[in-house]
Amino acid sequence: MNSTANGSSGYWSCFNFTAWKIGGTVTFCLIFIVSLVANSLIVAIVYKTPNLKKPINYFFANMASSDLLYPIFVIPWNLSHLHINYSIGGQLGQALCKLVPFFGHVSFVVSIQNLILIAVDRFGAVVFPLRSPLIRSKLCPFFILATWIVAAAVNSPYLFTFELVESPEGNMCVIKLEEVFGVSSSYASFVLASYILFIYIPVLLLVILYSIIVIKLKTQAHPGEQSANSQQQRDRRNRNVLQMSIAIVTVFVLCWLPFSINLLITEYQDTFTHLSCSFWIYYAVTGYMANAYCAINPVICFMFSSNYRKALKRLIKCSFVQA
Repeated sequence: MNSTANGSSGYWSCFNFTAWKIGGTVTFCLIFIVSLVANSLIVAIVYKTPNLKKPINYFFANMASSDLLYPIFVIPWNLSHLHINYSIGGQLGQALCKLVPFFGHVSFVVSIQNLILIAVDRFGAVVFPLRSPLIRSKLCPFFILATWIVAAAVNSPYLFTFELVESPEGNMCVIKLEEVFGVSSSYASFVLASYILFIYIPVLLLVILYSIIVIKLKTQAHPGEQSANSQQQRDRRNRNVLQMSIAIVTVFVLCWLPFSINLLITEYQDTFTHLSCSFWIYYAVTGYMANAYCAINPVICFMFSSNYRKALKRLIKCSFVQA
């Protein structure tokens, strides 16, 4: 996600451009490699491992699929702008000007919807363990398709409002929300509404759901002797998955919440001259953190899930055997 603030002279005057270019290149390349490899492995593992074909793993795989849009579209775009500082011209440039912000925001919206679905799945498993699952495997394709339809519909304005403006000084990808949707429309208002719907409200909902789950796990009654072992095993599985889910939500909040607030601050400014270098440095760091979310996400899955690690070992072993 880019902001018009990036083009301000006040922004670049706060950095050693050569050092910033080198650091940014290394960071984006690392994000690109880790995100592309790790998310692809998550999708492949869930697809090829029978005992992982459960609703929660389908949602993790769907989130990994959406995260792949970042190394495919967004990271190369950001990396090219770091070195060239203007957009590619022609029909390709026009297409990328629309598709990159569109797919970047689609990835983000699909991810937050999957986080909510995972939380709802865990809520049902822990709070209502004896009832049928709130989200059944047969309904997973519907929910997964719905996440992409909602994300594409909500972010469709980016396909119409972003336009490549070519000039002798250089090509720029600019947004023309007012010209497309009317004078009363505001890009800042559109961004604010999007963040309220897909960051602030979902984060509040996630905090409520996981708080209830944690309280339930801590206060549930101890089983009798006969069912002690099975209950302990179920509790251990629930806690392991819960730890991974909470870790992913925590990383989402740390990566996206600060950047969303900073982006809103810049969108509601008429000029940027009064903003200090401390703000711009913090803005840049949070921007890299938001981009890094797509790479951190799958790494957490492998760190917290022994099932994913075991499936990865089997996948690698099978690949070597077939080779």
